[in-house]
Amino acid sequence: MENKEVEQKLVFAINGERFELSKVDPTTTLLEFLRTQTRYKGTKLGCGEGGCGACVVLQSKYDPVLEQVEEFSVNSCLTLVCSLNGCSVTTTEGLGNSKSGFHPIHKRFSGFHASQCGYCTPGMCMSFFSALLNSEKSQRPDPPPGFSKLTVAEAEKAIAGNLCRCTGYRPIADACKSFAADVDLEDLGLNCFWGKEESNDEKVSKLPFYNHQNEVCTFPEFLKAEMKPKTLLDTEGYSWYNPVSIEELQSLLKSKLTENGERVKLVVGNTGTGYYKELEHYDTYIDLRHIPDLFVIRKDKTGIKIGATVTISKAIQALKEDGEGGFQSTIFFKKIADHMDKVATVSIRNSASLGGNLVMAQKNHFPSDIATILLAAGSLVDIQTGCKKIILTLEEFLEMSPCDSETILLSVTIPSWEPIKNISSETKTELLFETYRAAPRPLGNALPYLNAAFLAQTSNSKTSDGVVLESLQLAFGAYGTEHAIRVRKVEEFLTGKFLNVGLLLEAIKLLREIVVPEKGISHRPYRSSLVAGFLFDFLHPLVVVRTGTFNDGLNGYINGSPVKVSKPENHFDQFDHTKGLGILSPAKQLVKVNRKFHPVGEPIKKAGAELQVSGEAVYVDDIPSPKDCLHGAFIYSTKPLAHVKGIKFKTTSLPRGVFGVISVKDIPAGGKNIGINPILGYEPLFADGLTEYAGQALALVVADTQKHAEMAADTAVVDYDTEGLEAPILTVEEAVEKSSFFTVPPFAKPKQVGDFSKGMAEAEHKILSEEIKLESQYYFYMETQTTFSVPDEDNSMVVYTSSQCPEDAQILIASCLGVPEHNVRVITRRVGGGFGGKAFRALPVAAACAVAAHKLQRPVRIYLNRKTDMIMTGARNPMKINYSVGFKSNGKITALHVDILVNAGISEDFSPLIPMTLVPALKKYDWGAISVDIKICKTNHTSKSAMRGPGETQGSYIAEAVIEHVASYLSMEVDSVRTINLHSFDSLKLYYAESAGESFDYTLPSLFDKVAVSSSLQQRIAKIHYFNSCNKWRKRGISRVPIVYEVSVRTTTGRVSILNDGSVVVEVGGIEIGQGLWTKVKQMVAFGLSPVLCSGSEDLSEKIRVIQADTLSLVQGGLTGGSTTSEASCAAVHECCDILVERLKPLKERLQKQMDAVSWDMLILQAHQQSVNLSASTFYVPDLTSNHYLNYGAAVSEVEIDLLTGATTILQTDIIYDCGQSLNPAVDLGQIEGAFVQGIGFYMQEEHLTNSDGLVMSDGTWTYKIPTIDTIPKQLNVEILNSEHHEKRVLSSKASGEPPLLLAVSVHCATRAAIIEARKQLLSWKGTDGSSSSFQLKVPATMPVVKELCGLDNVESFLQSLLSHQ
Repeated sequence: MENKEVEQKLVFAINGERFELSKVDPTTTLLEFLRTQTRYKGTKLGCGEGGCGACVVLQSKYDPVLEQVEEFSVNSCLTLVCSLNGCSVTTTEGLGNSKSGFHPIHKRFSGFHASQCGYCTPGMCMSFFSALLNSEKSQRPDPPPGFSKLTVAEAEKAIAGNLCRCTGYRPIADACKSFAADVDLEDLGLNCFWGKEESNDEKVSKLPFYNHQNEVCTFPEFLKAEMKPKTLLDTEGYSWYNPVSIEELQSLLKSKLTENGERVKLVVGNTGTGYYKELEHYDTYIDLRHIPDLFVIRKDKTGIKIGATVTISKAIQALKEDGEGGFQSTIFFKKIADHMDKVATVSIRNSASLGGNLVMAQKNHFPSDIATILLAAGSLVDIQTGCKKIILTLEEFLEMSPCDSETILLSVTIPSWEPIKNISSETKTELLFETYRAAPRPLGNALPYLNAAFLAQTSNSKTSDGVVLESLQLAFGAYGTEHAIRVRKVEEFLTGKFLNVGLLLEAIKLLREIVVPEKGISHRPYRSSLVAGFLFDFLHPLVVVRTGTFNDGLNGYINGSPVKVSKPENHFDQFDHTKGLGILSPAKQLVKVNRKFHPVGEPIKKAGAELQVSGEAVYVDDIPSPKDCLHGAFIYSTKPLAHVKGIKFKTTSLPRGVFGVISVKDIPAGGKNIGINPILGYEPLFADGLTEYAGQALALVVADTQKHAEMAADTAVVDYDTEGLEAPILTVEEAVEKSSFFTVPPFAKPKQVGDFSKGMAEAEHKILSEEIKLESQYYFYMETQTTFSVPDEDNSMVVYTSSQCPEDAQILIASCLGVPEHNVRVITRRVGGGFGGKAFRALPVAAACAVAAHKLQRPVRIYLNRKTDMIMTGARNPMKINYSVGFKSNGKITALHVDILVNAGISEDFSPLIPMTLVPALKKYDWGAISVDIKICKTNHTSKSAMRGPGETQGSYIAEAVIEHVASYLSMEVDSVRTINLHSFDSLKLYYAESAGESFDYTLPSLFDKVAVSSSLQQRIAKIHYFNSCNKWRKRGISRVPIVYEVSVRTTTGRVSILNDGSVVVEVGGIEIGQGLWTKVKQMVAFGLSPVLCSGSEDLSEKIRVIQADTLSLVQGGLTGGSTTSEASCAAVHECCDILVERLKPLKERLQKQMDAVSWDMLILQAHQQSVNLSASTFYVPDLTSNHYLNYGAAVSEVEIDLLTGATTILQTDIIYDCGQSLNPAVDLGQIEGAFVQGIGFYMQEEHLTNSDGLVMSDGTWTYKIPTIDTIPKQLNVEILNSEHHEKRVLSSKASGEPPLLLAVSVHCATRAAIIEARKQLLSWKGTDGSSSSFQLKVPATMPVVKELCGLDNVESFLQSLLSHQ
């Protein structure tokens, strides 16, 4: 192809604005372009893998043949700019904004309190907007005015691929469901639009009106003239081609590969780079999407042929459409489509091609679902190598040598299948087809532990007693092998035989011998058990035993009929029964509004919510870069203890764009090599010749772009030497052996309560030396660690950082640079999620950035990629616990001793203070006497730090583990043991001398009783008992759990200033991290200034603005954390308001004597003219008698476990939480739900894995799974209890940020209850005696953990028991 023959330009639109590029790096993603080359910063980088949804935008393409626009969501972090020729992109800014007006999506997200930190929200909005647009193209009836054609189920599924760490998803789902045609507005939760008592018509009238005919233009007219597919871009030696025929493609490949020896990449959606990170450039990029032969879809009686570049979404659509084949084939294709719907996310499926997925499976051994199900379906593939076209079976394709760039997959053909005919008139034939996947998330966005698909032809003669398998195709994949396989030995073993119990058992044994998970893959025994479970689920309904049909109660009913192809789903689809209803059930939020301190106490929406949803809210990485700005990326250690002999790059010269490498030698003279506030111990900023843990910063690469910096850091080669060094300490046991401990300060040491020896002497039973291990948890804030440093005059530095403690950042940076603190100005406006991870662990990032900026005298910014953040930042403290407990026969505990080894990592950080937080949470029950010994172990790991509920999360769990163990030992109901050990007020005062308060403060007993009633606990226990007796393969459990959580209110600063026009500007030490601090502060200022309002109708709220924290403007801001910063900040500004009111009252009284009415604006204007000081600052110091207090809550959770996969479904959770007098019930409700869901992550889902060197392996969205909308409780009911007036607290309020996280242990305990039922059944099948409840359920209780406890061999045990009873 000659350059002269084509247009050398790329034309596309963003939000209607035309962009024309003649030169662009082919590896440039749309996200990179948006964030560095446009003013649109709403689209965020959360993971760079297509796994979080923060980067989702709408892409629109025009089809000139059909004369219609196609619109779909895509992940901009994976979409290449070069692939956008002739396309239009819409971001959240394109929907609406503060100037032109917000879109109804923006308004409803804000009004339903669906945004907290706001970092994920623009992506959520765009995922939903895409679903909204496409629903309007359906042939469904027109919806009622104000609604869309979406269903409730579709509205929820639209955001199933988006992650949120703050909200707990329920309010986001409600905002989306408010658009659905079939929604019952009564089912939607707390919002700013209506009250519960209003009629449906009133509610509809108050919703921001949606009219699809007024929808924004997503494809500008001018682009239709730019439809030129034959685009060549040639930039700096890299070329991009868009061939339009197979012949042209062949010619290109021949010239580029054979003649020039270039590295060629074939591109369709580029989604594979989310999994296989590509660091190096190719010479040539060839976009295959413009070749008509590759995007063809043909459907006839023989089957369906799908071109290789057809996206997975379009393949799903084609498979779901009724074709020319028979009824069975139609259902068969729909089942394939339903499984494909669980691959990745909607936005990935919209870009990823069917062919690309299969080539990744063939070439890179990607654990593809699609390859497995198409293998079982007997699919064929067309491939072309050079000039030669070949048709292969998919099995042959997968087994051939890996495809090279010359081998092109052209299409996939899925044959139609119908039942065999004409066997005999006496014989009934049926076609069976099922697909299976066991994965951490039911709706996709997670790789499977195992997938499978089975196709069978069966016959059932009227004269014989049984079913014969006439033919069988069994495919398994994703268990560590190179690709999916057909299990022909088992197929041959079963074919032509009458199915019976013995045959099925033999087939499963044979199958286990063949399908063996590869060495090195995780959870091998679990995956092997899934192999048996999947085949059992497929064949067992066909088996007839002498006693009659299989009576197993699968799916919650007695299922004795054959599984036909027309069956909607197998029982591995958790959402089979919710297809019409949606993922979540209607939930209740009960809040009591206290209007005594109006507007404090009102559930007003979050301050700045509309700015967050529209993408206008500015985070650190959104601040525009000056033209000479540089970017940093860390080179970190991969060894736990080694000398660092040197760092080199793989290239001989400095990599492209690199300006320098900053290390310990670049700390300026007079500066210190420290990476944390010295109060928290010593930790070097950069390793100085010795690395002490995997993940330690060795150096910072500084380059012209973030991409170049990261590419250079990834190509760095570190020379390590371990000679002369002892072995690293990687476990707490090794730390004990080597006496490697940090000192616990005297004030933090646990104090014994009661006489432990006496308590043990009184005990009738004892459990001695029981061990528990608790693993770590990563913060997974949506915005990773980020800092932007700008050198300023007079050797000073301005630092913008995403930090929970800017004051500490200022102190540290000044120390590193060797300058006075007044030379360092740290500014933090808002933080995109913190959870403790942006407290002390943000400091070294800020300091390294400032050192680089100081050294180079240029602005430098750092935005850690997700992998680096997960490896370097640290996480929650892992622990090893050993306890001994004495108790009476009635369950009353008389004594408890606990030894705890806390893994602190390499430096102290927060860890020495863990005893202060853990022990109060552990003391939530009356143990009689309790003694606790805690050792803080220094190990060669990243420093562990405070994470939401640090210590309390573990302490509360330990308490529940002891209670569960005692109940198991005594064969008592756990709930009875909990109840008998709840504190009386007298014992509470003994355990919590400083914080128990008055007797009326102690609301836990009433909460505990109330949640039992509101959740119908006793009735549900009876129903669960019946359910478990009827169901062999699903079991349910329920648990009620209390919490006691001690908090302390810290000092903080505040300033309130009234400007000339009457507007009010507020500064506080607390940082807005999504917890609604600014909102509560605004409400408090409006209340605090209300005594000088002259008219009852005036509302100051809209005149108040809270501004960013600035360490040179407001000093002593302190740390935002511990759940009480909002109330402390409110107390500070309230004191400021008191001062201002005192100054303004005399003036107001004088003016009132002169005129009838004095407006606020008039009062302030006069105050300015009369030189009244209208700015007041305070430093709030809480009363020592009330700065500690207790929070109470209780939760009931019910779960259902799948005994074949270990999957846990949380059916319902009911929470009652005492918020005192809530400052804002909407904000507190969001905190309760969000904390609870984060707790589910810790107790149930999030595996924080490291390798043998301590290097974090759970380093991205592929390997670390936080809760998603399909893994939270299907019904989450929350009641906020407004308890008595507490005059010593801030307007009687209580904290809500962290305590509710502890309630998530109720899910873990309910899971344990369900497992007990499974184990009882397993023991009966095996015919053995033993305790079904004497086991430990690990944290997190993931699918493999649950399945192992239910029996990895439960299928074989069941079949063996049937055989023995025949």
